[in-house]
Amino acid sequence: MVYAYYPGCTLKNKAQQLDRCARQSALALGIELQELPEWQCCGGAYSMAQDEIASKLAAVRALAAAKEQGRELVTLCSACHNVLKQANRDMAENEEFSQKANNYLKLDEPYRGETRVVHFLELLRDRVGFDQLAKQVQHPLTGQKIGAYYGCLLLRPGKVMQMDNPENPQILEDFIRALGAQPVVYASRNECCGGYVTLEDRALAAKKSGAVLEDAAQMGAGLLVTACPLCLYNLTKNAPAGRELPVVYFTQLLAQALGVDAAREDER
Repeated sequence: MVYAYYPGCTLKNKAQQLDRCARQSALALGIELQELPEWQCCGGAYSMAQDEIASKLAAVRALAAAKEQGRELVTLCSACHNVLKQANRDMAENEEFSQKANNYLKLDEPYRGETRVVHFLELLRDRVGFDQLAKQVQHPLTGQKIGAYYGCLLLRPGKVMQMDNPENPQILEDFIRALGAQPVVYASRNECCGGYVTLEDRALAAKKSGAVLEDAAQMGAGLLVTACPLCLYNLTKNAPAGRELPVVYFTQLLAQALGVDAAREDER
């Protein structure tokens, strides 16, 4: 299976483990992620302003590039996934936005939302299958109690993302089970960690992250797993004293369970 791949900016610097573990795990599962050439930053957040076009063009350009390859577009970062999905929806359904974006880009062929955007977790669930994934696990995470942290962007807006139930998701818990660990369900798993507010009010971000960490710990989680670099930052850098809990990317767990080189690199 070959897919076009959009890594995004953060996976090239602060979140290299999210990227590297995904690439090597994918190869172990018979999946090839072909990085798009000359991709640009997706913008990091999707503006709700209908007349805001310029900040969304990079996402449209990536979507059009995947269309040219005739491939689905895979993402890993929750923010990138969110931006690409929302841009794709607008290109398919918002005629005014689509026309303006195509006029700006001057593509050989207008883009109208034809590319299917797939998160790597969806790829594991829907293409590989969690049952098949479980059969390829070399080092089961037996005995570990792991809390899934979804955050805001992975699932919402639900009608656009269409990845899982935004109020009661299961995809990360099912992923954890496939690796041999025990998922811990807690109330704050899809609440906000503080997000970008950390840029102006770190104390508020710490309050939000602390509530998530405390909730997970009280329910017995010894580890949290996420797909969002910003969530991982807030949950680790802004964790209040006494509420610290290890937080890793879901691809790090995957690489560890599959026994690929990326996991060993992380341990050194």
